[in-house]
Amino acid sequence: MKPSRFDYERPADLATVIRLLQREDINVKIVAGSQSLGPMLNMRLVQPDLLVDITGIAALKRVEVDADALVIGACVTHADIEDMRVPDVTGGAMAKVARGIAYRAVRSRGTVGGSLAHADPSADWISCLAALGAQVLIAGPDGRREMPVGDFMTGVFESALGPAEVLEAVRVPRLSGRARWGFHKLCRKTGELAQAIGVVLHDPERAVCRLVIGATEARPIVVGDAHSLFGNGRQLDVEAAHKLLVDAGHADALDNQLHIAALKRAAASAEQP
Repeated sequence: MKPSRFDYERPADLATVIRLLQREDINVKIVAGSQSLGPMLNMRLVQPDLLVDITGIAALKRVEVDADALVIGACVTHADIEDMRVPDVTGGAMAKVARGIAYRAVRSRGTVGGSLAHADPSADWISCLAALGAQVLIAGPDGRREMPVGDFMTGVFESALGPAEVLEAVRVPRLSGRARWGFHKLCRKTGELAQAIGVVLHDPERAVCRLVIGATEARPIVVGDAHSLFGNGRQLDVEAAHKLLVDAGHADALDNQLHIAALKRAAASAEQP
């Protein structure tokens, strides 16, 4: 199949994008890398009247770094991070995650903002950035607002973006030199979406111990203060982690076992100096 007919615009600024999204007489969709929307258009699962290409907006490709954080525009690609064209404030954590996303062709076009806005529970960035304590910057008719990545995804393919709002950028806190990071995902084969994701961040200088269970049946399970799951050391309390899954409504024993395995491997990676 091929997409149904639609109009196409490529604005040069965010104000125009927001104005187009406010139109109530037509169905408007935003496109950037098109790694998720493209197949949906071809299968006619989505049939917009107007496709708004945001890749021509300089503000969405910006990269800003200071002593505390990195801000990356929504249209920065996975490959930009993989190839270290973006300054690294995470001790290599983000570059490692980027390298494991799908295939190089996908990473060269797919964008960080697009991955977050698509809100697929199996995607890597939603879990990774939640574990890092990142914030999303959102622009809309009422101005700009900011919220934690861990709160941004509200359900499967559902996000906190309101009518006519656009994900503008992501703010990633700088990790300290003593930070330890673990990320592990389980896939049937290379390039496929994850069946289970585990992420662990220990950053004692910033008093941060965060844990994320991703690729779940809904939004990732984010534990902002996971000290109790590691006791006095860095050994994961498997029973407590399993309880997190059960309390979140995950009843499938095999699926839970996969998530625990991913989380244990992430925790083991975070133990390494």
